[in-house]
Amino acid sequence: MFYTTDSNRHGLAHDPFKAIVSPRPIGWIGSKGRDGSINLAPYSFFNAVADRPKLVMFSSAGRKHSQRNAAETGVFTCNFVSRDLAEKMNLSSAALPYGDSEFDFAGLTAKPAQLIDAPYVGEAFAVLECRVTEIIEPKTLSGEPSENILVFGEVVGIRIDEAIVRDGRLDMSIARPLARMGYMDYSEGSDVFEMIRPKTQQG
Repeated sequence: MFYTTDSNRHGLAHDPFKAIVSPRPIGWIGSKGRDGSINLAPYSFFNAVADRPKLVMFSSAGRKHSQRNAAETGVFTCNFVSRDLAEKMNLSSAALPYGDSEFDFAGLTAKPAQLIDAPYVGEAFAVLECRVTEIIEPKTLSGEPSENILVFGEVVGIRIDEAIVRDGRLDMSIARPLARMGYMDYSEGSDVFEMIRPKTQQG
């Protein structure tokens, strides 16, 4: 089958796009507003985009609370979502009024980050403390702004629970990272295998 995205006539019961671009890591974004209120929300349009320096991004569909707070304060945390926190992560996606704490709603512990003024999930196996580097509104082919806002942040501090460290590496069989698939489906990445890159000769 083939269809053009301007028509979206795929003939399926649900749009397959998000299922094709999967699994997607979940950016569980902790933030704090200028008024001192705290917020926590999961974003599946999220990823690491560079290692030197360490940069991450999350994409907000419209001007949501996480984007607003990151723009106001210039900081946010990204919290590792493990399988044991899946249900609480899902609860934190509730559309609460601005100022209401998703930490409280989901039964999670909000702790202050070490280098930035933003909360992180105390139960998370790992946390990235980030400072905003830029916020952009990507354009469509017609040159019009899309409905999304991309927030980029440089990671300035990393917190790791040593319970998931084995032989100098993060052990995914313990951490069990959660990922978003298409539709309402999720997967967890504890079933891992290793591949070594091929060696090639130069010239």
